[in-house]
Amino acid sequence: MPKSISTLYIYTPIVGAALLASTLGHPADANAFTGDPIFSEVSQYSTTIGDDPTDIYFPIVSDPLASLPVALMFQGSMVDKADYSNYASIVASYGFAVVVPNNERTLVGPTGPVTGLLAEQGQVQQVLDFVALENQTPTSPLNNLLDPDALGLLGHSFGGAVGLASVQGICIFPFCTDSYRVPAALKAGIFYGTSFDLDPGPGVSVPPINNVVPTGYILGNREGVVDLPVAVETFQQTLNPPKVLVEVDGANHYGITNEDSFRDPVRPTLDQAIATETIGRWSGLFLRAHVLDDQDAFDYVYNFGDALDPVVTTQSVEAVKTPEPSAAVGGVVLVAALAGRRLLKRRGGE
Repeated sequence: MPKSISTLYIYTPIVGAALLASTLGHPADANAFTGDPIFSEVSQYSTTIGDDPTDIYFPIVSDPLASLPVALMFQGSMVDKADYSNYASIVASYGFAVVVPNNERTLVGPTGPVTGLLAEQGQVQQVLDFVALENQTPTSPLNNLLDPDALGLLGHSFGGAVGLASVQGICIFPFCTDSYRVPAALKAGIFYGTSFDLDPGPGVSVPPINNVVPTGYILGNREGVVDLPVAVETFQQTLNPPKVLVEVDGANHYGITNEDSFRDPVRPTLDQAIATETIGRWSGLFLRAHVLDDQDAFDYVYNFGDALDPVVTTQSVEAVKTPEPSAAVGGVVLVAALAGRRLLKRRGGE
């Protein structure tokens, strides 16, 4: 295998439950778009970013001039990067190089130091620095294929809270330990099983979230780790549209990982592979809508995707693109419109 400093590339085709859709590839007719993956083949390699062992999942592209946006995954507290391989593969199939590091650090809290896998905002700049180097590394499978100006954020649980701090440009403990500024490359973020309760205790204490990029939330209604009202309040307190809340019927806190975990005391009622595919699909399409300005993905997320998905209910405040009256005038007008619809979906006639 080719090897460079701090980097060992291991090609691994991703197969099995990670890609559940039976029909892959880009739809021939945009009007018939059903949210299927854009790329049918995804691969993975392992490397190091900073001091963090990292897995990267990426679609196999035939166009030598292709430029892949990057999606950084902030892991949940003490959750290994390998547990996100199915989810990361699904997001990659929508046209992203998905970066999943194992970020180990020590936090000192009221009960003493805790060492383990804990995401932090400094990873954002580390990944952007890595992209610049990787594009110039001939032995890399992503040599000259990464777009340094197109970054999306993903996150789970504690990692999602790190992502929420990142989309606001704030640096607060325990998510940030040095300094942080929102990079120009950051275009959007979407997070699973996440709240932004800065004062845990009785009642809801979510501050206004002054996000500077489109922000999405995905939440299982069998969530047993994060307080559901606080998670919903986090969405409601997010100030700037477009934003969306995707609720997955039957998924618990670990619907995003390869296997369920008893760290959530509530058992899911939705099959794990279906939960992960659903979470990955909505994550990938949200990022496509806002990182790649994909109108099909935008319409799926904000206008009709929940009607096609029997296990999903959405709330959103959307940005509707309105064409200029003259074709000679470029640009679009963004109009904030409250969608706020909650569709009650029942399966099997229940």
